[in-house]
Amino acid sequence: MKNQLDFEKPIFELRRKLEELRKHPVPSHGVSFEEEILKIEEKMLETSRQIFSNLTAWQRVQVARHPLRPFTLDYIQMAFTDFQELHGDRLYSEDRAMVGGFARLGGHKVMVIGTQKGRDTKENILRNFGSAHPEGYRKALRLMRLADKFGLPIITLIDTAGAYPGVGAEERHIAEAIAVNLREMMLLESPTIAAVIGEGGSGGALGIGVTDRVLILENAYYSVISPEGCAAILWKDRAAAAKAAEALKITARNLLELGLVDEVVPEPLGGAHNDPAATAASLKKHLLAQLDALAKVPVAQRLKQRYDRFRAHGHILEKQAAA
Repeated sequence: MKNQLDFEKPIFELRRKLEELRKHPVPSHGVSFEEEILKIEEKMLETSRQIFSNLTAWQRVQVARHPLRPFTLDYIQMAFTDFQELHGDRLYSEDRAMVGGFARLGGHKVMVIGTQKGRDTKENILRNFGSAHPEGYRKALRLMRLADKFGLPIITLIDTAGAYPGVGAEERHIAEAIAVNLREMMLLESPTIAAVIGEGGSGGALGIGVTDRVLILENAYYSVISPEGCAAILWKDRAAAAKAAEALKITARNLLELGLVDEVVPEPLGGAHNDPAATAASLKKHLLAQLDALAKVPVAQRLKQRYDRFRAHGHILEKQAAA
């Protein structure tokens, strides 16, 4: 109940009623106890379908930030096997907000890299709330180059509000670290896939997102700026975040229509946190399909396609208004 989102209130009210009925069955004339439970369960399912099929952009942002939503290491545990984490950028230090290492995905040996948030205050401090420092992006690039050396596919999992904007990050050149990643990821010969699993915020997300294919979970978002940041700039009021989220076109459906992502990975009803195992299985299925497809494309052609797709971003042809 403490993780209930505002728009989920009707679902939680029905769930509370169902739990009370199971604990303290109330005799009802002409209606059996089992029938009453079945009716409430059916109503819960229908209410959930109605709510989650009509979420606004801001509501999807709230689902993407849900504290119980699976994180990168959760997906690595559920969808991958034989994960061997690698540490350090070999230049400055280890960044716990960026994790990565060798793993297997189905029959493929891969390098998997992703931003990692924390579940509680202690872990969030350790993971810096999923916002990587320059050394995190340099570690990611080191692992990508290692994978490229051995011809291993590279999979990145994106879940960050953005790169860390603190003084230390600026002193160690966060912009340069991300810029180098953008350039070098464009040149990697290994097949590359990025999947936005939660928040995809600004350059912090793009720093590991320049890939052959970009997937996004149904309730994730991918944006040049957070809705709150956009609202503060354009409306001078962070309370206008819902309006900003709508204007930014940051939902999976919007991004697919704009050609900024290649595929939307469906989530269980109610979001990934309602059934992490099913979400991981769905993600694994889509990643394997994309890996198999990329394996059939010659390297030179794949590199050209990767370059062309990102160069085309931002080229929008607006429809002419009817006379």
